[in-house]
Amino acid sequence: MAAALLAAGIVPGAADAATTQAGAVTAACRLTVGSVTPGGDHRFRTVDATSPITVQNQALYSGIYPDGQVRLSGSVAVNPDLVPAFNASVSGWVVMGATMHTSDYLVELSGEVKPENNHSTRVGAGWGDITAFETTRYYPPNPNNVNGVTSQYALRADGVLSRWVMKSATGGPTWSNKQSAPGFSAVKTMALISQTASYDTFLATTKGGALYTIRIPRTSPMKPVVKIVRGSSWQGFESLVIEKCGVNGTMLLGIDKDSKSGYLYAIGHANGTATVIKSLGKVPTTFEDPVYFRRAIRPGDAPMLFGE
Repeated sequence: MAAALLAAGIVPGAADAATTQAGAVTAACRLTVGSVTPGGDHRFRTVDATSPITVQNQALYSGIYPDGQVRLSGSVAVNPDLVPAFNASVSGWVVMGATMHTSDYLVELSGEVKPENNHSTRVGAGWGDITAFETTRYYPPNPNNVNGVTSQYALRADGVLSRWVMKSATGGPTWSNKQSAPGFSAVKTMALISQTASYDTFLATTKGGALYTIRIPRTSPMKPVVKIVRGSSWQGFESLVIEKCGVNGTMLLGIDKDSKSGYLYAIGHANGTATVIKSLGKVPTTFEDPVYFRRAIRPGDAPMLFGE
């Protein structure tokens, strides 16, 4: 990855393959991992950082998408405060084939999702060469969520990382102010680790096994700042799912699709090779779905990620 990053004018730090032990993780630290099954269902499971690790098989919503069509999903937002007839709403964005779609549905009190309450809207084509996609939602701590911002990030197969800003408009939200930066062709997968007023940060693995942070200031033009966290041994994960743990820490679930296994880590506030990482062990469940993503409570209620 170093050559690609240098070509983009980004200089990584020195490599360090050692695993540093972190402090204890409280049982309050947990994450909910979402997935799309081969049959187009939404599956949600909550992973608790207990000792040993425990998993709650939380929900399975059937028939959300056509069988085998979803390639990528951004994180989804769940709104539990609805009229009495419904249990929750779930919304986000997915890539089906080469096309981006919005996705939103209402969950009945029974846990069923009726076809008339499941909606998908085409956003646009041209997503066939996108290898990673994520939605970030930053909402300042004020009662009306004033000056909140939703950004969409996409990584193209040739290593170009792009960002759009979502804006409300008549007829639906628009994607505007596209910014891009090259140099990320070595990235295998990535997940959001920080949401702040001035930057977003992703944790990324490379095909060669390194672990990096990619900080993206909200300034224009887009100029990512990359730091190496570990130099090797992270190439086995095809998906990363992250949740906040404590004030500055992170829970990381790494999913190895080849072995259908997941491994849980506690990560201190990211600081290059000095970042504290503790392996919590293998998660006692099977990860056999093709697409994974983070589930969070609706924007404004979910705690902002602050892992870097």
